[in-house]
Amino acid sequence: MPSHHPARSRRSTERKGDLRERAILDTCEALLAHKGYNAMTVGDIAQGAGITRGALYFYFGSKQEVVVALVARTVEQLWERSRTTAQTDEPRQAIAEAMQRTVELWNEHGLVMRTAIDLSLTVPEIGELWSHTADLFITAITAVLERAGIQAGTEPEQASAMARALCWMIERTFYHASQESRETLQEASATCEHLWLISAGLTT
Repeated sequence: MPSHHPARSRRSTERKGDLRERAILDTCEALLAHKGYNAMTVGDIAQGAGITRGALYFYFGSKQEVVVALVARTVEQLWERSRTTAQTDEPRQAIAEAMQRTVELWNEHGLVMRTAIDLSLTVPEIGELWSHTADLFITAITAVLERAGIQAGTEPEQASAMARALCWMIERTFYHASQESRETLQEASATCEHLWLISAGLTT
């Protein structure tokens, strides 16, 4: 009888599938830069990933689904890079490191982030992803503010409300700055960091 190892075969197939899915998402990100969301097609993505349109449809049902998965991958990286630094006990260090990790990801994937923002109002799945990610950051910023001595609560001068405003300020500031240059983004990040420090009462 021929030797057959179904578990090993499944693992091999999964690895191949992971590589193909990564190629699809990487191609989609490159096409966003070269063609933009509206101009690129499923055929473009499949060709760039080195597969047929039919093979692509095995993984994703549409161009929109590919972009949703790309956004999901990117915001997961954003959160993973920032989560542990935001939990640092010393608030100044937490703020500095969280901002730097965020700058790094915007430098690497700013186009995906801007696409997510642009589509968040018209593509429900992306809107939910972006809103959920913002909520995670608001929670993390709130924790840093509270460790710095800001009173917990949702009143305008309390940590939760201040964190929400800071989160959306950073998002909008990075959105615009990332379209100009890395230097502009770094300067915008420094400004946002300064405002966060002021909010936390850490500038004196």
